[in-house]
Amino acid sequence: MTSSFSPLDGLDGQIAVITGGAGAIGAATARRLAALGARVVLLHRGPADKAAPLLQSLAGQGHGAVSASVTDSAQLATAAETVARNFGATSILVNCAGHTRPVPAGDLQALSDELIDEMFASNWRGTFAAIRAFAPQLQAGGDGLIVNVSSIAGMTGLGSNLAYAAAKAGIDALTKGLAKTLAPKVRVLAVSPGVVDSGFVAGRDASFNARTGATIPLQRVGNPDDVAAAIQACCTGLRYATGSIFVADGGRHL
Repeated sequence: MTSSFSPLDGLDGQIAVITGGAGAIGAATARRLAALGARVVLLHRGPADKAAPLLQSLAGQGHGAVSASVTDSAQLATAAETVARNFGATSILVNCAGHTRPVPAGDLQALSDELIDEMFASNWRGTFAAIRAFAPQLQAGGDGLIVNVSSIAGMTGLGSNLAYAAAKAGIDALTKGLAKTLAPKVRVLAVSPGVVDSGFVAGRDASFNARTGATIPLQRVGNPDDVAAAIQACCTGLRYATGSIFVADGGRHL
């Protein structure tokens, strides 16, 4: 039976899986969802204890971490089985995993075939593969939610590099397409940040943030919690929404 899609004040009883859970936006999202009562599972690459400090800092109990790379679909399938077995059926999937490398848009030779493939594997295919792996659990509950972390680069065409921008435009298309096909059992939304002070893009230091912040209508660059707050809203207040891309960039895209 599907939900009435009424707003929620809390997330008690929800199992929230966060890909890229050890990253800045993933960690900020974990803190917010855990504080609302969700049981959080961090999906990340690397050693199992990588997420231990973050897990220990979360409100509530019963949280955990599973090691898997979003570019390895077999690992994702195993991770989904592990989550269902050890934590319960996933009701929220937040796709934060991905990475980039700065390449000037005008330097066409620097955007190699290998980097293009890497950008799409990490930022588009990885998101789709995570959804594919967890979709059965999300659908089974009848009130699932997927939140994809996109970027205003997908709208503006410019960002850390052109392949990254194109991959994020693909995330926006994926969000809309799956919102239609997975409804009403699963809602699919995206949150689209601009510049975020997180170390995600190499070479963006405090002076870059200060210069860039001065050009943004709200007069500062974003921080990971700004993005996490928008993700939280998708889980709680913005329940009568699907297929939408919510921009949280301080007005940078204008």
